[in-house]
Amino acid sequence: MRILIAAAGSRGDVAPYTGLGAGLREAGHDVTLATPDTFAPLVREAGLGLRSLPTRPQARGGVEGRGELMRAAAAFVTELGRGFADAVDEGTDLLLLSTTTAPLGWHLAEATGTRTIGVYLQPTAPTGDFPPNVMGTRSLGRLGNRAAGRLALRMADRVYAEAVTELRRRLGLPPLAPSRMRRRQERANWPVLHGFSTALVPRPSDWREGLDVVGTWSPYVAPERRLSAEVEDFLAAGARPVFIGFGSMAAGHGERLSELAVDALRRAGLRGIVQAGSAGLAAAGDDVLTIGDVPHELLFPRTAAVVHHAGAGTAAAALRAGVPAIPVPVTADQPFWAARLAAIGAATDPIPFASLTAERLADALGRVVRKQPYARAASVAARHMATEDGVGAVLKALG
Repeated sequence: MRILIAAAGSRGDVAPYTGLGAGLREAGHDVTLATPDTFAPLVREAGLGLRSLPTRPQARGGVEGRGELMRAAAAFVTELGRGFADAVDEGTDLLLLSTTTAPLGWHLAEATGTRTIGVYLQPTAPTGDFPPNVMGTRSLGRLGNRAAGRLALRMADRVYAEAVTELRRRLGLPPLAPSRMRRRQERANWPVLHGFSTALVPRPSDWREGLDVVGTWSPYVAPERRLSAEVEDFLAAGARPVFIGFGSMAAGHGERLSELAVDALRRAGLRGIVQAGSAGLAAAGDDVLTIGDVPHELLFPRTAAVVHHAGAGTAAAALRAGVPAIPVPVTADQPFWAARLAAIGAATDPIPFASLTAERLADALGRVVRKQPYARAASVAARHMATEDGVGAVLKALG
């Protein structure tokens, strides 16, 4: 079967699909990943075909208001939509759509007759169990949570309005509002497989048929891949270090975060590995090492704790490694994942990015590293995640 996976966004929105794609390829399928060219090295390392999508992942700064976030998202998906029609060729048998690409992919499927399945990294369907992941973490009660979930979907419809109008015009389709297409998919019980663990988010009992939680898809790491000699030497030189990184977040805050990280580590009496990321973190010393791009799957199991922005991918990687976390959410769905990690005891209470100080981070580091319940909870979750087969669930859904 010729399968095209369409995914766009930050690295954390794309990397898990390299693992999913590699698993499907190993099962005998011809797999291509449609994604921005920035991620071409990840795609090629996984042995997948590449189709270019016309967007650039944007490094995010600090705290953004909801209006600013909506405007940035609308600009992003409008650019994405302008090249989306070129992603699928006539030989594609199945289109796997991420949370970001599904509202565009549905229209492409209408024009081409291609079968589609959702492969989401976030829960988007309304539920009484929790509020929508982009609208904070405070529960509004079951009725309130569901109402907020429906509101979040309507907000997403507005974000996609211009992109959908342009895409349908290019495809020669009659006008159709994003909300009408979404409701059409819901009535048809369009299948969505969610690539996160039930250890973090059990499947809500009030979800419709066709929505399933199947476990994480780990980013592909080549079997021969190893940590560098520099990293290995640092790991061997003392006690397990703490990892500190903010991924594609916090651009423009590198100097402040670097000083803060070193101060917190030394207050807590811990060694640290600092990942540069989009923020450009940099620190030096016998007790601190700065690194670039390193597979989390290789590094996290060797650390004592992980300080991260609570993106879905990084949160899952730390939990798969059985390592406790200190989440510092910045924006979007990150407060949701940070709260879920804390709720199962595998992380401290989140420290909002705007409230991060060396003192708060040092205090959290001392607790998470030296108090065993955090590590035990993370270990329990890791064992649970090891029983889940996210790739196998997708293969089963292929029929």
